[in-house]
Amino acid sequence: MGINGEYLRVTSAELDRAIQDPDWALDFAEEIRDAEKESEPAPAEARHFSTYKTWGMLHFLLERADFPVDIIYGGEPFAEDEDWGYGPPRYLRPEQIRLAAQTLRPTPYDQLIDGVDPADLTKAKVYPFVRDDPGALEWGRPWYDGLVQFFETAAAADDAMLVWFV
Repeated sequence: MGINGEYLRVTSAELDRAIQDPDWALDFAEEIRDAEKESEPAPAEARHFSTYKTWGMLHFLLERADFPVDIIYGGEPFAEDEDWGYGPPRYLRPEQIRLAAQTLRPTPYDQLIDGVDPADLTKAKVYPFVRDDPGALEWGRPWYDGLVQFFETAAAADDAMLVWFV
């Protein structure tokens, strides 16, 4: 068990409905997440994506690279009185998704980890607290690659995104 970063691609109409009716949004997110657990679509085909426990490392690496959009903690909060696991959900609008995708595309994972020592993660208390293991930086690679594909698909569809932690 642990804290996982979760994403759901939504249309602009679904985003508007989610903001107005957070209970509907949570039910909708859980329905899609459950359905996709069974079918296991590739990130480029999925509506739901999880960075699992790598969100802390990815946030550290993206922040270090001066990424223009906070794709880990999300943009605007909504349902501030709700708790979807670890706090209220947030959302990113389609223009933020497009900017993120345009920046992710030319930013390979090797570039993000260049010059980073696993001890930097420990020093920054990145969740989950990883050891100074030489392979620690490789742990985030598959989730970063999936996140890039997920954001590219969302940008191409002009989708927004719900972001939360469970």
